[in-house]
Amino acid sequence: MRNKNNKHLGIEIDPELHYKLQYIAKYEGRSINGQILYLVRQCIKRFEEKEGVISKKPDDSGDNNS
Repeated sequence: MRNKNNKHLGIEIDPELHYKLQYIAKYEGRSINGQILYLVRQCIKRFEEKEGVISKKPDDSGDNNS
């Protein structure tokens, strides 16, 4: 079931990139959505290892700036 507190992110990608992402996701046993979340988490992890932990913003009540 979908978590209502989660943010929705819509992206557009070209068909070739979609196919390749789907291929890798299937190879690694993930859905495309799961693969994207995995890649985002890896990116954040690498950034925080280099630049320091990004603290959670104090009021996470639904800012729509991004």
